[in-house]
Amino acid sequence: MSTSATALLPAPAGAERRAVRPVDVIVIGAGQAGLSAGYHLRRRGFVPAGRVGQGELLAPGETPAGARGTYLVLDAEPGPGGAWRHRWRSLRMATVNNIYDLPGMAQPAVDPCAPSAEVLPRYFAAYEDHLELPVLRPVRVRSVRRADDDPAGRLLAASDAGIFAARALINATGTWTKPFWPRYPGQETFRGRQLHVAQYVAAEELAGQHVVVVGGGISAVQLLEEISHVATTTWVTRREPVWREEDFDAEAGHRAVARVEERVRRGLPPLSVVSVTGLIWRPELRAAAARGVLERHPMFTRIEPDGVRMADGSLQRADAILWATGFRAALDHLTPLRLRGRGGGIAMDGTQVAGEPRVHLVGYGPSSSTVGANRAGRDAVNALATYLQR
Repeated sequence: MSTSATALLPAPAGAERRAVRPVDVIVIGAGQAGLSAGYHLRRRGFVPAGRVGQGELLAPGETPAGARGTYLVLDAEPGPGGAWRHRWRSLRMATVNNIYDLPGMAQPAVDPCAPSAEVLPRYFAAYEDHLELPVLRPVRVRSVRRADDDPAGRLLAASDAGIFAARALINATGTWTKPFWPRYPGQETFRGRQLHVAQYVAAEELAGQHVVVVGGGISAVQLLEEISHVATTTWVTRREPVWREEDFDAEAGHRAVARVEERVRRGLPPLSVVSVTGLIWRPELRAAAARGVLERHPMFTRIEPDGVRMADGSLQRADAILWATGFRAALDHLTPLRLRGRGGGIAMDGTQVAGEPRVHLVGYGPSSSTVGANRAGRDAVNALATYLQR
Protein backbone atom coordinates (compact mmCIF):
# COMPACT_ATOMS: atom_id res chain seq x y z
CA MET A 1 0.00 0.00 0.00
CA SER A 2 3.01 2.30 -0.28
CA THR A 3 1.47 4.05 -3.30
CA SER A 4 -2.05 4.33 -1.94
CA ALA A 5 -3.93 7.59 -1.53
CA THR A 6 -4.57 6.47 2.03
CA ALA A 7 -0.86 6.59 2.85
CA LEU A 8 -0.19 9.76 0.86
CA LEU A 9 -2.71 11.93 2.65
CA PRO A 10 -1.77 11.98 6.34
CA ALA A 11 -3.73 14.06 8.79
CA PRO A 12 -2.26 17.60 8.93
CA ALA A 13 -0.17 18.34 12.00
CA GLY A 14 0.89 21.35 14.02
CA ALA A 15 -0.40 24.72 12.85
CA GLU A 16 -2.27 23.07 9.96
CA ARG A 17 -4.70 21.56 12.45
CA ARG A 18 -6.11 25.02 13.16
CA ALA A 19 -6.71 25.90 9.50
CA VAL A 20 -10.22 25.95 8.04
CA ARG A 21 -10.02 24.10 4.75
CA PRO A 22 -12.75 24.35 2.11
CA VAL A 23 -13.89 21.21 0.30
CA ASP A 24 -17.03 20.54 -1.69
CA VAL A 25 -18.01 17.16 -0.22
CA ILE A 26 -16.83 15.42 2.93
CA VAL A 27 -17.53 11.74 3.50
CA ILE A 28 -17.27 10.73 7.17
CA GLY A 29 -16.46 7.05 7.53
CA ALA A 30 -14.71 4.57 5.21
CA GLY A 31 -16.76 1.43 5.71
CA GLN A 32 -18.72 -0.08 2.84
CA ALA A 33 -21.18 2.83 2.52
CA GLY A 34 -18.42 5.44 2.70
CA LEU A 35 -16.27 3.71 0.10
CA SER A 36 -19.29 3.37 -2.17
CA ALA A 37 -19.83 7.12 -1.86
CA GLY A 38 -16.17 7.74 -2.69
CA TYR A 39 -16.42 5.55 -5.77
CA HIS A 40 -19.48 7.39 -7.09
CA LEU A 41 -18.02 10.83 -6.34
CA ARG A 42 -15.03 9.86 -8.45
CA ARG A 43 -17.29 8.65 -11.26
CA ARG A 44 -19.26 11.91 -11.22
CA GLY A 45 -16.13 13.99 -11.76
CA PHE A 46 -15.17 14.94 -8.21
CA VAL A 47 -11.46 14.86 -7.46
CA PRO A 48 -9.49 14.37 -4.24
CA ALA A 49 -8.95 17.55 -2.27
CA GLY A 50 -5.25 16.81 -2.23
CA ARG A 51 -2.20 16.47 -4.40
CA VAL A 52 -1.73 12.73 -4.57
CA GLY A 53 1.96 12.03 -4.27
CA GLN A 54 2.76 15.10 -2.19
CA GLY A 55 0.61 14.43 0.84
CA GLU A 56 -0.85 17.94 0.84
CA LEU A 57 -4.36 19.29 0.89
CA LEU A 58 -5.43 21.76 -1.78
CA ALA A 59 -4.96 25.43 -1.10
CA PRO A 60 -8.12 27.32 -0.04
CA GLY A 61 -10.52 27.67 -2.95
CA GLU A 62 -8.37 25.58 -5.30
CA THR A 63 -10.20 23.17 -7.60
CA PRO A 64 -8.47 21.52 -10.56
CA ALA A 65 -9.65 22.70 -13.99
CA GLY A 66 -12.43 20.55 -15.40
CA ALA A 67 -13.30 18.93 -12.08
CA ARG A 68 -16.85 18.94 -10.81
CA GLY A 69 -15.66 19.57 -7.27
CA THR A 70 -13.42 18.23 -4.55
CA TYR A 71 -13.97 15.60 -1.87
CA LEU A 72 -12.31 13.96 1.12
CA VAL A 73 -13.06 10.85 3.15
CA LEU A 74 -12.35 11.16 6.87
CA ASP A 75 -12.03 7.88 8.75
CA ALA A 76 -11.50 7.39 12.49
CA GLU A 77 -9.94 3.93 12.11
CA PRO A 78 -6.14 3.53 11.97
CA GLY A 79 -6.46 1.42 8.80
CA PRO A 80 -8.93 0.24 6.14
CA GLY A 81 -11.78 -2.13 6.87
CA GLY A 82 -14.32 -0.18 8.92
CA ALA A 83 -16.10 -2.28 11.52
CA TRP A 84 -14.74 -5.48 10.00
CA ARG A 85 -11.42 -4.73 11.67
CA HIS A 86 -13.08 -5.48 15.02
CA ARG A 87 -15.16 -8.59 14.30
CA TRP A 88 -14.43 -11.65 16.40
CA ARG A 89 -11.77 -13.96 14.98
CA SER A 90 -14.09 -16.93 14.67
CA LEU A 91 -16.39 -15.12 12.21
CA ARG A 92 -15.34 -16.81 8.99
CA MET A 93 -16.12 -15.81 5.43
CA ALA A 94 -18.35 -18.88 5.12
CA THR A 95 -20.62 -17.60 7.89
CA VAL A 96 -20.61 -13.87 7.10
CA ASN A 97 -24.11 -12.70 6.20
CA ASN A 98 -24.07 -11.72 2.49
CA ILE A 99 -21.16 -9.33 2.01
CA TYR A 100 -21.79 -7.55 -1.27
CA ASP A 101 -18.97 -6.50 -3.59
CA LEU A 102 -17.88 -2.88 -3.46
CA PRO A 103 -18.88 -1.06 -6.67
CA GLY A 104 -16.39 -1.45 -9.49
CA MET A 105 -14.23 -4.15 -7.90
CA ALA A 106 -15.31 -7.69 -7.08
CA GLN A 107 -14.05 -9.52 -4.03
CA PRO A 108 -11.21 -11.91 -4.80
CA ALA A 109 -11.66 -15.62 -4.25
CA VAL A 110 -10.81 -16.44 -0.65
CA ASP A 111 -10.67 -19.41 1.68
CA PRO A 112 -14.19 -19.69 3.17
CA CYS A 113 -12.56 -20.62 6.50
CA ALA A 114 -10.51 -17.39 6.59
CA PRO A 115 -11.45 -14.86 9.32
CA SER A 116 -13.53 -11.98 7.98
CA ALA A 117 -11.48 -9.64 10.21
CA GLU A 118 -8.51 -10.36 7.94
CA VAL A 119 -10.11 -10.82 4.52
CA LEU A 120 -12.43 -7.81 4.36
CA PRO A 121 -9.99 -5.14 5.64
CA ARG A 122 -7.51 -6.44 3.04
CA TYR A 123 -10.20 -6.12 0.34
CA PHE A 124 -11.11 -2.60 1.48
CA ALA A 125 -7.43 -1.60 1.47
CA ALA A 126 -6.95 -2.88 -2.08
CA TYR A 127 -10.10 -1.01 -3.12
CA GLU A 128 -8.92 2.30 -1.66
CA ASP A 129 -5.55 1.80 -3.34
CA HIS A 130 -6.99 0.86 -6.74
CA LEU A 131 -9.31 3.88 -6.85
CA GLU A 132 -6.82 6.25 -5.18
CA LEU A 133 -9.53 7.36 -2.78
CA PRO A 134 -8.45 10.34 -0.61
CA VAL A 135 -8.94 8.76 2.81
CA LEU A 136 -7.43 10.66 5.74
CA ARG A 137 -6.94 8.56 8.85
CA PRO A 138 -7.05 8.29 11.71
CA VAL A 139 -9.25 11.39 11.79
CA ARG A 140 -12.17 11.60 14.21
CA VAL A 141 -14.87 14.19 13.47
CA ARG A 142 -15.97 15.67 16.80
CA SER A 143 -18.81 17.89 15.61
CA VAL A 144 -20.55 19.28 12.54
CA ARG A 145 -22.38 22.59 12.63
CA ARG A 146 -23.71 25.16 10.19
CA ALA A 147 -21.35 28.05 9.50
CA ASP A 148 -24.27 30.51 9.40
CA ASP A 149 -28.00 30.77 8.73
CA ASP A 150 -27.61 30.54 4.97
CA PRO A 151 -29.44 27.33 3.92
CA ALA A 152 -26.86 26.92 1.15
CA GLY A 153 -23.91 27.87 3.34
CA ARG A 154 -21.00 25.78 4.51
CA LEU A 155 -21.00 23.00 7.09
CA LEU A 156 -18.07 23.14 9.50
CA ALA A 157 -16.68 19.74 10.48
CA ALA A 158 -14.32 20.01 13.46
CA SER A 159 -11.90 17.09 13.50
CA ASP A 160 -8.53 15.86 14.70
CA ALA A 161 -7.17 17.18 11.39
CA GLY A 162 -8.59 20.67 11.73
CA ILE A 163 -11.83 22.22 10.55
CA PHE A 164 -13.22 21.45 7.10
CA ALA A 165 -15.77 23.80 5.53
CA ALA A 166 -17.90 21.63 3.26
CA ARG A 167 -20.68 22.49 0.88
CA ALA A 168 -22.18 19.04 1.51
CA LEU A 169 -21.73 16.06 3.78
CA ILE A 170 -22.18 12.31 3.38
CA ASN A 171 -22.18 10.66 6.79
CA ALA A 172 -21.21 6.98 6.79
CA THR A 173 -20.22 6.31 10.40
CA GLY A 174 -22.34 3.17 10.78
CA THR A 175 -23.16 1.70 14.18
CA TRP A 176 -20.24 -0.41 15.45
CA THR A 177 -18.83 2.32 17.69
CA LYS A 178 -22.14 2.70 19.53
CA PRO A 179 -23.16 -0.65 21.08
CA PHE A 180 -26.53 -0.69 22.80
CA TRP A 181 -26.57 -1.84 26.44
CA PRO A 182 -30.08 -2.35 27.85
CA ARG A 183 -30.58 -1.48 31.52
CA TYR A 184 -32.08 -3.98 33.96
CA PRO A 185 -32.61 -3.76 37.72
CA GLY A 186 -29.63 -5.00 39.70
CA GLN A 187 -27.25 -4.86 36.74
CA GLU A 188 -24.52 -3.21 38.79
CA THR A 189 -24.62 -5.95 41.45
CA PHE A 190 -23.61 -8.82 39.14
CA ARG A 191 -20.35 -10.40 40.30
CA GLY A 192 -19.59 -12.04 36.96
CA ARG A 193 -18.53 -10.54 33.67
CA GLN A 194 -20.77 -8.54 31.36
CA LEU A 195 -19.66 -7.95 27.80
CA HIS A 196 -21.21 -6.72 24.58
CA VAL A 197 -20.77 -8.37 21.19
CA ALA A 198 -18.51 -5.43 20.31
CA GLN A 199 -16.07 -6.67 23.00
CA TYR A 200 -16.26 -10.38 22.18
CA VAL A 201 -13.04 -12.00 20.97
CA ALA A 202 -13.39 -15.79 21.14
CA ALA A 203 -15.37 -18.51 22.91
CA GLU A 204 -12.26 -19.72 24.73
CA GLU A 205 -12.35 -16.73 27.07
CA LEU A 206 -15.68 -18.09 28.40
CA ALA A 207 -14.69 -21.76 28.56
CA GLY A 208 -16.06 -23.72 31.50
CA GLN A 209 -18.51 -20.99 32.51
CA HIS A 210 -22.28 -20.63 32.33
CA VAL A 211 -23.10 -17.82 29.90
CA VAL A 212 -26.43 -16.06 29.51
CA VAL A 213 -26.73 -14.83 25.91
CA VAL A 214 -29.16 -11.94 25.44
CA GLY A 215 -30.56 -11.09 22.01
CA GLY A 216 -32.51 -12.49 19.07
CA GLY A 217 -30.36 -11.47 16.09
CA ILE A 218 -27.83 -13.18 13.88
CA SER A 219 -24.88 -12.35 16.12
CA ALA A 220 -26.70 -13.77 19.15
CA VAL A 221 -27.36 -17.18 17.59
CA GLN A 222 -23.95 -17.40 15.92
CA LEU A 223 -22.14 -16.73 19.19
CA LEU A 224 -24.56 -18.88 21.19
CA GLU A 225 -23.72 -21.83 18.93
CA GLU A 226 -20.00 -21.13 19.18
CA ILE A 227 -19.89 -20.65 22.95
CA SER A 228 -22.01 -23.75 23.58
CA HIS A 229 -19.08 -25.96 22.53
CA VAL A 230 -16.94 -24.79 25.47
CA ALA A 231 -19.50 -23.57 28.04
CA THR A 232 -23.07 -24.11 29.18
CA THR A 233 -25.54 -21.49 27.98
CA THR A 234 -28.96 -19.94 28.49
CA TRP A 235 -30.56 -17.98 25.67
CA VAL A 236 -33.04 -15.17 26.43
CA THR A 237 -34.85 -12.78 24.10
CA ARG A 238 -37.58 -10.16 24.48
CA ARG A 239 -39.58 -11.61 21.60
CA GLU A 240 -39.92 -15.05 20.08
CA PRO A 241 -37.35 -15.28 17.25
CA VAL A 242 -38.62 -15.64 13.69
CA TRP A 243 -36.82 -18.26 11.61
CA ARG A 244 -36.64 -18.38 7.80
CA GLU A 245 -36.55 -21.67 5.94
CA GLU A 246 -35.60 -20.12 2.59
CA ASP A 247 -32.31 -18.46 1.69
CA PHE A 248 -31.91 -14.72 2.09
CA ASP A 249 -31.64 -13.75 -1.59
CA ALA A 250 -31.43 -10.31 -3.22
CA GLU A 251 -35.21 -10.00 -3.56
CA ALA A 252 -35.73 -10.71 0.14
CA GLY A 253 -33.02 -8.18 0.94
CA HIS A 254 -34.70 -5.45 -1.09
CA ARG A 255 -38.04 -6.14 0.63
CA ALA A 256 -36.38 -5.82 4.02
CA VAL A 257 -34.69 -2.55 3.05
CA ALA A 258 -38.03 -1.14 1.87
CA ARG A 259 -39.65 -1.86 5.25
CA VAL A 260 -36.90 -0.05 7.14
CA GLU A 261 -36.94 2.79 4.62
CA GLU A 262 -40.62 3.45 5.25
CA ARG A 263 -39.97 3.78 8.97
CA VAL A 264 -37.19 6.37 8.66
CA ARG A 265 -39.22 8.31 6.11
CA ARG A 266 -41.70 8.92 8.92
CA GLY A 267 -38.97 10.16 11.26
CA LEU A 268 -39.02 7.10 13.53
CA PRO A 269 -35.85 5.51 14.95
CA PRO A 270 -34.70 2.89 12.44
CA LEU A 271 -34.91 -0.82 12.97
CA SER A 272 -32.00 -2.85 11.71
CA VAL A 273 -32.52 -4.60 8.39
CA VAL A 274 -31.77 -7.89 10.16
CA SER A 275 -34.65 -7.33 12.57
CA VAL A 276 -37.13 -7.58 9.69
CA THR A 277 -35.50 -10.45 7.82
CA GLY A 278 -35.63 -13.14 10.48
CA LEU A 279 -33.00 -15.78 11.27
CA ILE A 280 -31.79 -18.20 8.62
CA TRP A 281 -31.42 -21.90 9.40
CA ARG A 282 -27.77 -22.61 8.66
CA PRO A 283 -26.52 -26.21 9.07
CA GLU A 284 -24.56 -25.39 12.23
CA LEU A 285 -27.65 -23.80 13.78
CA ARG A 286 -29.78 -26.85 13.01
CA ALA A 287 -27.13 -28.94 14.74
CA ALA A 288 -27.21 -26.55 17.71
CA ALA A 289 -30.99 -26.87 17.88
CA ALA A 290 -30.66 -30.65 17.91
CA ARG A 291 -28.29 -30.33 20.88
CA GLY A 292 -30.88 -28.18 22.72
CA VAL A 293 -28.75 -25.03 22.54
CA LEU A 294 -31.44 -22.94 20.83
CA GLU A 295 -34.03 -23.32 23.56
CA ARG A 296 -35.23 -19.76 23.89
CA HIS A 297 -36.39 -18.32 27.24
CA PRO A 298 -38.34 -15.11 27.89
CA MET A 299 -36.30 -12.15 29.07
CA PHE A 300 -35.22 -12.19 32.71
CA THR A 301 -36.74 -9.63 35.07
CA ARG A 302 -33.65 -8.55 36.99
CA ILE A 303 -29.95 -9.24 37.46
CA GLU A 304 -28.64 -10.47 40.80
CA PRO A 305 -25.08 -10.96 42.12
CA ASP A 306 -24.95 -14.65 41.12
CA GLY A 307 -27.12 -14.67 38.02
CA VAL A 308 -30.42 -13.56 36.54
CA ARG A 309 -33.99 -13.88 37.84
CA MET A 310 -35.94 -15.60 35.09
CA ALA A 311 -39.49 -14.75 34.06
CA ASP A 312 -40.83 -17.78 35.97
CA GLY A 313 -39.18 -16.57 39.18
CA SER A 314 -36.30 -19.05 39.20
CA LEU A 315 -32.66 -17.97 39.55
CA GLN A 316 -30.40 -18.89 36.66
CA ARG A 317 -26.86 -18.82 37.97
CA ALA A 318 -24.34 -17.31 35.57
CA ASP A 319 -20.66 -16.47 35.31
CA ALA A 320 -21.09 -14.12 32.35
CA ILE A 321 -23.77 -12.22 30.45
CA LEU A 322 -23.20 -11.60 26.74
CA TRP A 323 -25.29 -8.71 25.46
CA ALA A 324 -25.95 -9.37 21.75
CA THR A 325 -28.37 -6.46 21.77
CA GLY A 326 -27.32 -4.56 18.70
CA PHE A 327 -26.06 -1.08 18.00
CA ARG A 328 -27.37 2.42 17.48
CA ALA A 329 -26.42 4.87 14.73
CA ALA A 330 -23.18 6.69 15.60
CA LEU A 331 -24.42 10.23 14.95
CA ASP A 332 -23.42 12.14 18.09
CA HIS A 333 -21.10 14.40 16.08
CA LEU A 334 -24.15 15.64 14.13
CA THR A 335 -25.98 16.78 17.27
CA PRO A 336 -25.32 20.53 16.63
CA LEU A 337 -27.33 20.25 13.40
CA ARG A 338 -30.49 19.31 15.36
CA LEU A 339 -31.62 16.73 12.84
CA ARG A 340 -33.78 14.58 15.12
CA GLY A 341 -37.51 15.14 15.17
CA ARG A 342 -40.27 14.49 17.69
CA GLY A 343 -40.44 10.83 16.75
CA GLY A 344 -36.94 10.32 18.10
CA GLY A 345 -35.43 9.55 14.69
CA ILE A 346 -34.28 11.59 11.73
CA ALA A 347 -36.86 12.05 8.99
CA MET A 348 -35.32 10.92 5.73
CA ASP A 349 -36.06 11.40 2.04
CA GLY A 350 -34.04 8.56 0.58
CA THR A 351 -30.51 9.16 1.84
CA GLN A 352 -31.10 12.89 2.32
CA VAL A 353 -32.11 14.34 5.68
CA ALA A 354 -35.56 15.76 5.05
CA GLY A 355 -35.33 19.53 4.76
CA GLU A 356 -31.51 19.56 4.75
CA PRO A 357 -30.23 18.87 1.21
CA ARG A 358 -26.60 19.35 2.29
CA VAL A 359 -26.62 16.28 4.54
CA HIS A 360 -27.00 12.66 3.46
CA LEU A 361 -26.85 9.64 5.77
CA VAL A 362 -25.60 6.36 4.34
CA GLY A 363 -25.28 3.37 6.60
CA TYR A 364 -28.33 4.66 8.49
CA GLY A 365 -31.62 2.81 8.62
CA PRO A 366 -32.20 0.95 5.32
CA SER A 367 -28.54 1.29 4.29
CA SER A 368 -27.12 -0.04 7.58
CA SER A 369 -26.48 -3.46 6.02
CA THR A 370 -24.43 -4.51 3.02
CA VAL A 371 -27.69 -4.94 1.12
CA GLY A 372 -28.35 -1.19 1.05
CA ALA A 373 -24.91 0.39 1.53
CA ASN A 374 -23.75 0.35 -2.10
CA ARG A 375 -27.01 1.75 -3.43
CA ALA A 376 -27.09 4.40 -0.72
CA GLY A 377 -23.62 5.66 -1.67
CA ARG A 378 -24.71 6.00 -5.29
CA ASP A 379 -28.01 7.69 -4.47
CA ALA A 380 -26.40 10.19 -2.10
CA VAL A 381 -23.79 11.22 -4.66
CA ASN A 382 -26.34 11.57 -7.45
CA ALA A 383 -28.52 13.82 -5.29
CA LEU A 384 -25.59 15.92 -4.08
CA ALA A 385 -24.18 16.34 -7.59
CA THR A 386 -27.52 17.79 -8.69
CA TYR A 387 -27.75 19.97 -5.58
CA LEU A 388 -24.25 21.39 -5.94
CA GLN A 389 -24.72 22.07 -9.62
CA ARG A 390 -27.74 24.22 -8.80
